[in-house]
Amino acid sequence: MKKYLKNVIFLLVIVGYGICCFIQAPITNAEGEDFGTMWSLFPPIVAIALALATKEVYSSLFIGILSGGAIYALSVVDIHHFLDAGGPLYAFGATFSKMFDTVVKDGVIANVADPYNVGIILFLVVLGMIVAMINKAGGSRAYGEWAVKRIKTKGGASLATFALGVLIFVDDYFNCLTVGSVMRPVTDKHKISRSKLAYLIDATAAPVCIIAPISSWAAAVSGTVKGVNGIQLFIATIPFNLYALLTLIMVVFISKSNFDYGPMRLHEANAQKGDLFTTKNTVYQPDEEPEHSKGKVIDLIIPVVILIVFCVLGMLYTGGLFEGASIIDAFANCDASYGLSLGSIGALIVNIIYFVCRRLLKFMECMTAIPAGFKQMVPAILILVFAWTLKSMTGNLNASIFVAGLVESAQAVQILLPLLLFVVAVGLSFATGTSWGTFGILIPIVTGVFEKDLASVAATGTIPTMVIICISACLAGAVCGDHCSPISDTTIMASTGAQCDHVNHVSTQLPYAMTVAGVAAVGYLISGFVQNVFVVLGVSIVLLLAVLFILKAVLGKKA
Repeated sequence: MKKYLKNVIFLLVIVGYGICCFIQAPITNAEGEDFGTMWSLFPPIVAIALALATKEVYSSLFIGILSGGAIYALSVVDIHHFLDAGGPLYAFGATFSKMFDTVVKDGVIANVADPYNVGIILFLVVLGMIVAMINKAGGSRAYGEWAVKRIKTKGGASLATFALGVLIFVDDYFNCLTVGSVMRPVTDKHKISRSKLAYLIDATAAPVCIIAPISSWAAAVSGTVKGVNGIQLFIATIPFNLYALLTLIMVVFISKSNFDYGPMRLHEANAQKGDLFTTKNTVYQPDEEPEHSKGKVIDLIIPVVILIVFCVLGMLYTGGLFEGASIIDAFANCDASYGLSLGSIGALIVNIIYFVCRRLLKFMECMTAIPAGFKQMVPAILILVFAWTLKSMTGNLNASIFVAGLVESAQAVQILLPLLLFVVAVGLSFATGTSWGTFGILIPIVTGVFEKDLASVAATGTIPTMVIICISACLAGAVCGDHCSPISDTTIMASTGAQCDHVNHVSTQLPYAMTVAGVAAVGYLISGFVQNVFVVLGVSIVLLLAVLFILKAVLGKKA
């Protein structure tokens, strides 16, 4: 009964939001008239609600894409003109043709052909190939056996996953896939569910990258504010980035206390009985048994180190390091997609040579690992392509204009602006699945609000505290929404790295993310009144720990 009740609730959300859209701005045929209204967020809301209700992500995303194409077609096609010219059938054909072009040509094909997206897909595929070779050579098996002897507890395995995630701070995609590939054997041995592993990966991907001064995320943020030293501003936002910092504390608490709540508790209980997945809709094939037993721990470590070094060098190369740029400038100007694909291909070649020279794999065995690795990445690629296409639909409907209007209407209450920016950023990032797009939209709005304050930065060299807090709220909200969203690239990558069913990952992670988000919201409310980092961060940490201890005291008795 509860299952059907949840489905009804999600469907009512879709219907209710659709009614609100019609009330605010009915779809008309005047070109561009209704762009930037509530309709712009209707496609992702449909996709997310259906995914959570049906537990099936592919059809949910596709229906969301179709709804976006239909809204766009109805908005731009002058139906009355076609009715007068050829009747209802002619008008229907014109509308359907526009929807078809929007979804297929401007959506799926355009996103698959986009150079940045192709680079990410190439990186995914090559990483899958390297992982397949490591498994075939027995490196993962050897590392798992070694780690089990030294990591004695389930909490230790969780903390080891957390530590590795913190160390790989350069890029969130790279973080998710590398940590998942390395730690899966260890967490499986300690009976940690794949959903829990996906949470640990996701919680140390974007939240770590957004507070790391040398990362692709720092580069993206630093380029959004004109007239201010981008890296200086980014570093100043770190202590006020409450969601990212509190998420890391949350992960340590959950790992040390071995306490879980919400849907994650069921997944962890089932894992202790030997069922790492809980649900039968497992989209990933189990890792292949190694063909060679002579593989050692070093045969996992060296290939991973080669991959890390080559990918970092690839990113620095695209940023102009070898043309005289400093390391910081190279990271600020790098093309993460091209750099990761370039570095991963170089690492693949070197790793093939390594395995052949070590006589762990013959050349032909390395070649058979290539299609095997590609097959492992097919589910992630499908979800990514659909997610990118869905984002195109919200872009076509000008979601940025709608959100900008919401924020600008709240400028009069500047004390509450950090909280409002955080909430809006969470909602926008959750609905669109993009944190970069979210702070790309909101940060220019913030700088517009504080234009007079920023004008004095060049002379004084000091960035006003309220500006730092508001930009931090945008970044924190963007990461929070990205962390929760089923259509976020990082969330998809975390599911891929853990080889966990995507909807399972989203549903089990949501209560944890929302706990931290609630505390962060209180922190940003306080920051509007007390612009002191020690007070804001200190109160937020104490409040989070208090909430977690209360949850453990109340829910722990029901376990």
